Amino acid sequence: MEKNESMMIAASYFWSDTLNAFIFGHGPASPTLADVLMLTGLDISTADDGGIVNWKTEYKVETRNIGGSSGYIQKYQQTRSVGQREHAIFLNMWLDKFIFYGRSEGPTSVYLSIAERLANGHRFPLGRYLLGSVYYLLHQVAEKLLLGEPIGNLGGPWWFINMWLNAHMHKRLQWDFFAQQFPQDIAEDYELAEDESATHSPLNYGEAVIVLPGTDANEN
Repeated sequence: MEKNESMMIAASYFWSDTLNAFIFGHGPASPTLADVLMLTGLDISTADDGGIVNWKTEYKVETRNIGGSSGYIQKYQQTRSVGQREHAIFLNMWLDKFIFYGRSEGPTSVYLSIAERLANGHRFPLGRYLLGSVYYLLHQVAEKLLLGEPIGNLGGPWWFINMWLNAHMHKRLQWDFFAQQFPQDIAEDYELAEDESATHSPLNYGEAVIVLPGTDANEN
């Protein structure tokens, strides 16, 4: 999804750290756990024992001075069958680069304990941690704006804020989510029949939000 930075900065001026909410003209509005579940499908219901800080990692993963994400992939890619270690290493990059959107060029080991837990098949309320990260990012942006400082590269899940703002402002934009089309997942060597379409209607609310003006999925 293309980053609508102007919209996010404009919305950030209305963010209240006291209420953890945007104070719009029609009233307060804030991302909630229900939004996380609706837009991402991530787990929000599993009980959290709060022990993530004290969890010890089983695997040692080198992340420094390896050439960013590409170096990380080259170092840990395997041609043999994938085990729990390889799964955890992949999830570590996925969490850092695509969920919590770390500010460094390559993955770190910050989320390795969560990655190992997920790789081992344990349930984890990842959606709750995503929402907390969203609140912290908005706090950082609002603080920078208040002090008149440049926002810079703060990292954080801007993608979720982008989706949430689009989802809650689509009526103002007069945009019908489910009237749009989303690309089908079609193999390169597959030939469509005359009665088949290369697109389909969004399958869920989260997918529908992605198909908005300015996104790669809707260029055609």
